[in-house]
Amino acid sequence: MDEELINDFGVLLGAAARLERIAARAFERECGISHPMFEVLLYLSKVPGGLPMGEIAGDLILTSGGMTRLIDRMVAAGLVARRPSATDRRIQLAELTPLGRDTLNRAKEVHTRTLQRVFADPLTADQRTALLEALHTLNTQARTELGTLG
Repeated sequence: MDEELINDFGVLLGAAARLERIAARAFERECGISHPMFEVLLYLSKVPGGLPMGEIAGDLILTSGGMTRLIDRMVAAGLVARRPSATDRRIQLAELTPLGRDTLNRAKEVHTRTLQRVFADPLTADQRTALLEALHTLNTQARTELGTLG
């Protein structure tokens, strides 16, 4: 058993979890949305006309039930509108509302400030480059590994 390897991985996971909590707190405090709501708004902003809820759930790694509950809260808040697909009435599409777009723009500003403070500023340019290269390598390895697990 390699205690150092286990501890190193714990440092990675701990840092990621803490940074995510900092970002989530900023979204909630300054924009009134959760981090998953930000992710949905960001995802929907990239495709005009709305997306099927199942596709959003799959890409954001949420269950369809979890996505439905999240979208329900976002519809109630006026951030997202839901409508049936024109080609298949069984499929529900979610799309940004004007309030959702405004909230996303404000949240992106908050996120940029937060990331600058907790991610960019503490690292030198060389440290950040090395970190990103290492994370890209790990991401590629993880995608390969997950692909073989079927």
